[in-house]
Amino acid sequence: NSFKVKEGRFRLDIRKKFFTMRVVKHWNRLPREVVDAPSLETFKDRLDGALGNLI
Repeated sequence: NSFKVKEGRFRLDIRKKFFTMRVVKHWNRLPREVVDAPSLETFKDRLDGALGNLI
């Protein structure tokens, strides 16, 4: 997707457990159609579809 989030490197392991650090890989793996959705409702619908394909 065009809105990649850069993963940080930290000295403390506690930072790796923060929610914002745990979701980076998942966000970066989302298809472009999901991330580039024109509205929040469309984003939610497409996200549900993308996550449903993972299960």
